[in-house]
Amino acid sequence: MPPSVSSPSLPRRVARTLRTSLFAQVACALVLGIVVGKLWPGFGADLQPLGDGFIRLIKTIISPLVFCVVVIGIAKAGDLKAFGRIGLKALIWFEVASTLALVIGLLAANIVQPGSGMNVDPSSLDSSAVDAKTGGGHLPSTTEFVLEAIPTSFIGSFAENSLLQVLVLACLVGAALLHLGHTKVPQVLPAIEQAQEIIFAIVGFVMRLAPIAVFGAMAVLIGNYGLGVIETYGKLIVLCYLAAALFIVLLGVALKLVTGLSLWKFLRYIREEMLLALGTASTESVLPRVMQKLRKAGARDDAVGLVLPTGYSFNLDGASLYLSIGTLFIAQAVGVDLSLGQQITVVLVLMLTSKGMAGIPGSAFLALSATASSLGAIPAGAVALLLGVDRIMDSMRVVTNLLGNCVAVFAVSRWEGALDRERARKVLDGEIVVQLDDEEPEQPDLKKPEQPELKKETAAEAG
Repeated sequence: MPPSVSSPSLPRRVARTLRTSLFAQVACALVLGIVVGKLWPGFGADLQPLGDGFIRLIKTIISPLVFCVVVIGIAKAGDLKAFGRIGLKALIWFEVASTLALVIGLLAANIVQPGSGMNVDPSSLDSSAVDAKTGGGHLPSTTEFVLEAIPTSFIGSFAENSLLQVLVLACLVGAALLHLGHTKVPQVLPAIEQAQEIIFAIVGFVMRLAPIAVFGAMAVLIGNYGLGVIETYGKLIVLCYLAAALFIVLLGVALKLVTGLSLWKFLRYIREEMLLALGTASTESVLPRVMQKLRKAGARDDAVGLVLPTGYSFNLDGASLYLSIGTLFIAQAVGVDLSLGQQITVVLVLMLTSKGMAGIPGSAFLALSATASSLGAIPAGAVALLLGVDRIMDSMRVVTNLLGNCVAVFAVSRWEGALDRERARKVLDGEIVVQLDDEEPEQPDLKKPEQPELKKETAAEAG
């Protein structure tokens, strides 16, 4: 009879979990940030550079990563027409999803009436605070948006971190590689693949700072706004989060119908990235890791490389929900009763203004101001009513935006035949435990007896 091996003590298991699990590290940092922001609000508000610095580091690698993934995806797929079909199907999905989000927001605001009874005098609001939030900027028109997506400089597109311009360049380079073939430029594609591996290694270095970033971001949030804002805007906050939950349920139904996959299992699969996005209030902070996880879950490189980054500009479902609810909240708060025709106008205007919001400071307020101006019935200065609650809404927007784009990747991949559904099912069920390119291999515990393990794949085996 083999000698019994005592299991590690509870403190050792906790220490090991904190050392190896990004999810546990970020969760602890999130709670600690809330505590620090509540007990020492002045100190918490001064921790802004922790979160900002982390997001700046992530942004430096997003453009080259997207470029490499898209170029490799096109070159390996070997079919430029298929890539065009993926782009067209993605845009159709984006428009349907974001319009559905706008309609759900309007219906929810009409039923609950979150701003009724506030009787706010618009003249008492400080509209200059909105200008400070937006930096005096403006949302681009449709023509400007299209023109800004066309690069004027190869290097400039990367320097300005313009994802749409980088996507255009990547498509051109990928198409050129297909046209020339591997015989004329045999070293280019391997060089881009090697560059991608380097970028993933950098992602691994940066991700070690994620708990620090989450701690700083949460301390700033609670330090600046406190918990009292939740009481003041409680009805609006609860409505936005319930509407987002309803939309996510519909996303889950759509994912099940189109691919047969479970959104709940996918949430469990990306729980670390979701918690990090919540803590930093940024979907950009998790873009590199989510791209890896989608690829390793059976979605083809070209579909992931095109659909996910494009969705960051065209498929802001959480922002669409917030904008439609926010517009009616403002109207109700100042005593303006919008007719059905005016609410239809709200949807049409927001369908345009919600596109291309990513990366523009105070874009939600710019979109709300543009919508109020187009209606002519809501004072533009009334947008200032949402200044105190906007940061609280970031969590709702981040979760809904990220899930909306991930579901779009799976759905479009399925339609295009670019999804390995069997592999996706096994990964989401935990039958295959994938290891990301930016993660270090887990060291075996020599004190434990050998036991059968789930299949774990390396990057090479995952393809």
